[in-house]
Order: sequence, then C-alpha cells, then structure tokens
Amino acid sequence: MVHTEIFESPAEASRVVAEEIAALIRDKASRGEMCVLGLATGSTPKTVYAELIRMHQEEGLSFQNVITFNLDEYFPMTPESLHSYVRFMKEHLFDSIDILPDNVHIPDGTLPAEAVAEYCANYEQKIQDVGGLDIQILGIGRTGHIGFNEPGSTLTSPTRMVTLDHVTRVDAASDFFGMENVPRKALTMGIGTIMAAKRIILMAWGEGKAPIIKHAVEGAVSEEVPATFLQSHPNTTYVIDHPASSELSRIKTPWLFESVQWTQERTKKAVIWLGMKLEKPILKLTDREYMDHGMSDLILEQGPAYNINLMVFNKLQHTITGWPGGKPNADDTYRPERAEPAQKRVILFSPHPDDDVISMGGTFIRLVDQGHQVHVAYQTSGNIAVFDDDVIRFADFFAELSEELGKKGELYDHVTETIRSKKPGDVDSPEVARIKALIRRSEARAGARYVGLPDEQMHFLDMPFYETGKVKKKPLGEEDIQIIMNLIEEVKPHQIYAAGDLSDPHGTHRVCLAAILEACKRMKDEAYMKDCWLWLYRGAWQEYPIEEIDMAVPLSPDELMKKRKAIFKHQSQKDEALFPGNDSREFWQRAEDRNHGTARLYDLLGLPEYEAIEAFKRYEY
Repeated sequence: MVHTEIFESPAEASRVVAEEIAALIRDKASRGEMCVLGLATGSTPKTVYAELIRMHQEEGLSFQNVITFNLDEYFPMTPESLHSYVRFMKEHLFDSIDILPDNVHIPDGTLPAEAVAEYCANYEQKIQDVGGLDIQILGIGRTGHIGFNEPGSTLTSPTRMVTLDHVTRVDAASDFFGMENVPRKALTMGIGTIMAAKRIILMAWGEGKAPIIKHAVEGAVSEEVPATFLQSHPNTTYVIDHPASSELSRIKTPWLFESVQWTQERTKKAVIWLGMKLEKPILKLTDREYMDHGMSDLILEQGPAYNINLMVFNKLQHTITGWPGGKPNADDTYRPERAEPAQKRVILFSPHPDDDVISMGGTFIRLVDQGHQVHVAYQTSGNIAVFDDDVIRFADFFAELSEELGKKGELYDHVTETIRSKKPGDVDSPEVARIKALIRRSEARAGARYVGLPDEQMHFLDMPFYETGKVKKKPLGEEDIQIIMNLIEEVKPHQIYAAGDLSDPHGTHRVCLAAILEACKRMKDEAYMKDCWLWLYRGAWQEYPIEEIDMAVPLSPDELMKKRKAIFKHQSQKDEALFPGNDSREFWQRAEDRNHGTARLYDLLGLPEYEAIEAFKRYEY
C-alpha cells in the first residue's frame, strides 16, 4: 500500500503539492542550499506549475536556488516542436519564473542515436553530482507507466531510450493529430533513478485513472505495472481527486474494512454492489448474504434484509421514467422530474457538435416528441476533429458549384496547397479551420433536424476558449461564461442538460461544464432559475455508476435505431474519428453498448428489462 491523499478537486490537490514544493525551496534557500526537483509534463501537473508561477509573481518565491531534471522526452523531437517537452516546460513554467537557464535539464530529443547511451549516463551522473532529487513529481499512464517506463521496466532500470507501448502511443495520438505521427521511442529517467529520489509525489485526476490507481496502490508489485514499485519507496504519496480514488477498496467498499455510518446513499450503494457481485436481483438478497459480505451492521441497524431490499429497489424503480420532461397531469411524488409545467423550455448543451445525439439522443427525441421547447446549444465548433481530406472534398464541391454558377472560385487551390504544405500538428489556416467548423455545423444541423428540432432552436456558441486550432485550449474566460449566461437569459429554461463526462480525455467537456456551472451559480437568484433543474449526462467515454443515477430513460429498439441514425448524420466522425481516445469502437457503437449495459444492470437487479437506458444525474447548483 502507498500513502494516498484524496482531495475534492485537482485544483485543491495541486495547491497542496505546490505549497510543499515552495516550502522546500524556501527552506533550502534559507540554508544556502540548492533544491533539486524532478519534473513531469502532461496535463496532470499543469495546475501545480500555475500555482508555483503565482507564488513567484505574488509572494516572491524565487527559483534561483532550484535545479530541475525532467523525466522524459520523445525521441526524436526538436525543442521547437508543438509536442516537445522543452516547449511545454517553457510555456507552463520556466518562462514565467526566475530559474537560471543552466539549472534546467530536459532530455535531448535531437541527439544522434549512437550518442544516446552516453548522454543518458551523463544525465544520471548530473543528478548524482547535485545530491540527488529532493522531490520527484510524477503522473501515471493507463499502463501504469511512470515517466516512460513502460510495462517490463525493472526496479533498477536507469535513464535510457525506450520503445513506447502501443497503449501509450494511442493515448498520445490526439496530441499528435494521428497515431502515425506519434514517435515510437523516448528518453526517460529509469525506475531506479526515480526510486532514488528522497520524496516522490504521484498525482492523478479523473475517473479514467481510477482502475490503474487501484492497481498501483493495492495490487501486487510487478514489472507489468511499473508504478507498483513505488509501494516500496519510504516517502511516496499519491495525491488524487475523488474520481481517481473511486475504485480504491476503502472508497468503493469501506464496509469491508471498518464500521461505517449507514446513510441512505451508502446503503443504496452497498446493496447495489452486493446484488451485482452476486448477480442476483435486489429483492432476493438474504440476511446471510449481507452478513457474509461485511454488512452485518446494516442488518442489525435496518434489517431484516427484506426491508432494506425493498427500500433500495423502490429508489431504483423511481429513477425510471419515459417522460424526461415530466409526465403531464400525473402524480410526480416518486418521479424524477416535475409534472408541471407540462411543456417545458429546455436547453441541451452539447460540448462538441455531436454530443447531443451520441450521449442523450434518445432522450432528445423524447423531449421533442413530447412537445417541449428544446434548444440545443453547441458549445464549440469541433473544427480540429475533421480530417483534411474532408476539407478538400467540400472545397472541391464548392469550386465545382462556383463554376456551374459562373463564379470562378480559387478556394480549392488555396485549401489544397495549404493542407499539402502543413506539417502534423500545425495550426490550420483560417480558411481551412472555417471549412472544418462549417462541416461540423452542417452535420449538427442535420442530426438535430432528424430529431425534429427547427433551425431557430439550434445555437452555435463557438466558445472562445476552444478556438486555438490546437488540442491545447485557452483557459476558460469571462467571455465564455457570458455566452452561456446570455443564452440562459434568452430561453429562461425549466431544464438544462449538460455533459458531466469528466472522463473526456481532451478536457473540452470539463471546461464546457465549468462554464455552465459558473453561469448557473451567478444566475441562481433569478426567478426563473429557481425553477430550473440541471441534469448531467455522460458522453462516449463512461456511464454513471448505477447508484448515482437519478433519472433513467428507457429506449425501445425503434428509438435506439433512430438515435443511431441521428449519430450517422455526423459523417466526418463516422467510420474513423480523428480523436478516438483509447477506444477503437465508433461513437455510435460506444453509445449503444453503454445504453445496453445500463439496461442489463437494471435487469440484473430485478427491475424491468429494457432494450437500452440513458442515464442522468441531477446537479444542485
């Protein structure tokens, strides 16, 4: 086991890590000593670096007594590349602090291959010459790699060149605009180098990291999961947020380890867990099964099992509704939504131009068919997720149409030349970016029209944080929040649907949700907002655990097929998406499998058997 600290948010956790680093820097400076830091790249440590910059600018934290050694670098890689860790560190830390350039060390991705072994040995020696690493910051990959120490790395492995695991390259593909552009090799500190650090802090955020965190913290030490070696380090702490901790036994099933307070929510979670573990309907669970699985206290407090079973069964049953906007003229005491008003004004926020139909297409169809005034708001253009070939195809069509109309167009020549000369990762020209945005916009319209939505109830927000032309986005800004607030003020909704899919690997969903939550927070005292409910849905990546579902909308086979056809309107994302993440299935397949899976769980627990279910969680703002 590794000492693990769990925080409410990555921001809070990052502040604590930054404060520890700053305290060590100041302590070393007061004694006239150098502070040696091992640094990581990627999205995980960005907020730590931002906080260190703030401390430098606002609190006078100096880095002149700091020496840094970065964990790794792709090979080959030039320092100027968009993907270079040299560039990353300069942009996210070094250019904004007073560290001495000679004290910065990052593996050199420009070396000839024959010089790598000697360079790596010298890198190790430089670390030893300054007294070793005082603190080593780490992230963790899906394979359990730390640095680029992939499965198979040994405990004593030194700094060296490695071949990247296929999973690691898949995870990096979106940053490189395609798997084919991801380097196959990298330079990395070894496990032995990392383990020699006096203090190690490994950070991880989000549900996507939960399975590997469980393995790294609780699993057997193995070369197949390099992070497990940290279990034997005397001064390592895992710093994680609640979603990343969700698979840890003490979080997932605390009643197996200690006495717990049996709140209604914990009781519901435990009973559902027991039913799923035994693959048995809730109403068939027995006192003996409760006691055999660490739940004796629950039986003593609330038993017999029949009473507990019935309470949890009813709670699950009350989440199911075929009327996501509320059933008119019905008793809504045990329904997830209000009966009145019978026809509601609804805003469906879609981070990308296809999340509406992928994530909640069946519910979207239901809301429209049941007479609610639905507005769909596409928060970003989604332009970076369009293949260059599609741009050329549409530009060709436009050029031919211009010829037919007697208006000679030069767009095709310009676009093809721009794309031909573009290197992987280069930002698109304004013309190409605009065509890509228009492709996504036309597909979004086609999907929403197929659902039955009129054009005037489609809103393309083009939030500024997204419009960088790169995978890396700008921070959420005031203009983004105002765009959301303006639409809410215009529609005055009774319901808002938003993507709560924090497992989105590219971060766009998280930023889009943050804008909505901030807008709702600012507007909560408006009269119409006091009667507005916020429902969160999940995207293509992951579903809510069944105990967290507040509204489950069943779909018939016909509705599921209609949802699929709405997804098919997004032709630029069909067959192969530019940013598929770590799942090779098409988006429609992921959505259907997820919806089928939710229905199977309800069926397993003794609820009615449905073809598919879309799930939602209510958020109190």
